[in-house]
Amino acid sequence: MHQNWKNWAHVTKLDPDRHLTQDAVEGVATSGTDAVLLSGTLNVTPENLADLREQVEGYGIPLVVEPADPSGAVFEGVDMLFVPSVLNTPDARWVVGKHQQWALQSPDIPWDRVVPEAYVVLNPASSVGKVTKAVCDLTPAEVAAYARTAEHYFHFPVVYIEYSGTYGDPAVVKAASEAIDTAVLYYGGGIDSAEKAAEMGRYADTIVVGNAVYEKGLDALRATVRAVQ
Repeated sequence: MHQNWKNWAHVTKLDPDRHLTQDAVEGVATSGTDAVLLSGTLNVTPENLADLREQVEGYGIPLVVEPADPSGAVFEGVDMLFVPSVLNTPDARWVVGKHQQWALQSPDIPWDRVVPEAYVVLNPASSVGKVTKAVCDLTPAEVAAYARTAEHYFHFPVVYIEYSGTYGDPAVVKAASEAIDTAVLYYGGGIDSAEKAAEMGRYADTIVVGNAVYEKGLDALRATVRAVQ
């Protein structure tokens, strides 16, 4: 297993529901990004996930699946599984309920390849915000309290500040960073330039770049990689 995941500075998120040419996938895999995260909220099927995995494998880069729903978890051909729990939702299914169903239906989960993520979702207009009914109007102090709870009470190894498609508030990410000691802080949302990558990279241990690959192309991705490595 890629135990060095805690040292990743840059992760590229590819959505099984969006298409890239093989040349573009090769460009992502050779961009200098530390890992590729196969992840989407809507219209992710075992088929399109397998298709994307086949496109990305063979480049020697760590492959991680992040299922929208734990029951959609796929292990075949991937190195690790990052499984979110959304902390800032009133619907407990997204904290633990779906995970219990997953464990019930899949008795042979390779737990040594599973990394639990404590998500704080902060874009109410995003798919993940709508699906989980996340409470997004939080102050930096409230987000920091979620981060502290995630690390010190639940012992999550990852705290993930997710603005999903929009660029977030650096003050929120800074507050979360200052609240935790050993958990790895991920930031995702709206990073499409070196400047934004550097700004969030000051506070987050790992930045996640997704939409920029599809909307701005490989040069933008490479610029975000250079900004944090």
